[in-house]
Amino acid sequence: MSNASPRVIVFLLYQSIIPWLTSHAFSPPVAVTTTMNFHVPKVPSAATTVVQKLTSSAIDDGGGPSDDELNSFLSVAAAASKAAGEIIVGNAGGVEITERKANSRDLLTLIDPLCEKVIRETILERFPDHDFLGEEDVPPGAEASAAALEQILSSSSDYLWIVDPIDGTSNFVHGMPLCMPSVALAYKGDVICGVIYDPHRDELFTALKNRGANLNGTPITVGKQSTIGDAIIAMGSPPAEFSYRMSLLGIQALMPRVRTIRMLGSAAIMLAWVACGRLTVYWEYDLSSWDVAAGALIV
Repeated sequence: MSNASPRVIVFLLYQSIIPWLTSHAFSPPVAVTTTMNFHVPKVPSAATTVVQKLTSSAIDDGGGPSDDELNSFLSVAAAASKAAGEIIVGNAGGVEITERKANSRDLLTLIDPLCEKVIRETILERFPDHDFLGEEDVPPGAEASAAALEQILSSSSDYLWIVDPIDGTSNFVHGMPLCMPSVALAYKGDVICGVIYDPHRDELFTALKNRGANLNGTPITVGKQSTIGDAIIAMGSPPAEFSYRMSLLGIQALMPRVRTIRMLGSAAIMLAWVACGRLTVYWEYDLSSWDVAAGALIV
């Protein structure tokens, strides 16, 4: 996890956006990722369940992975991410949509399952006893994501790989270089390894739990902004109607208070850029485990 900047941004962000959102008729669950940590207000929901499953501490029974094993996990995650990245770059001019999942904003191409296949094969060839949860294996929606995560975490394996083969599929479809694989490994429900690989810029963001975060092997740190007025806020444009209504409310609450707001269309790149200081804060309503597992650790 990269080094933390002053917590005043977190406080002011909550002061700005949470009362605004909850004062309307929605009473939403909101997931906020900042330069400090992965924060979620305690509102029961499928999205909250996903976050809680992936941020609770693993049971320390003395049988956790060794340093050599952690390094091996990271090496394989990086290799799998780069293999998928080659496929993405090889089709960077844009591709046809093969399926619309939840609606016309939630897309699938022929390349998504191909990238997931190469990631899965690379990982399971080395660690055949590990479990694997990929976005393309699960129906759309936060409830389906939470249910899939709950089911697979109750399996016999202590290790679970959580993968988004192409985060930013809409960007990918339109040939925009803001799409990439996101690969994380959880041990007993605790994320211990995270990799986000941006193949368009050849930038490999990596983290092992309690060992800091790196960009192409160089340590990174979050931004130094200490007031919300200096913050560059990143946020999402979720596909579901209820979710994007919440996002619009968030814009109204934040825009007068921050330096600027950016929507990049990829949770992975926004989390990675928070970790290295290019962005100050990222928040989005209604995310799934594969959207945030790697990035939350890297931040």
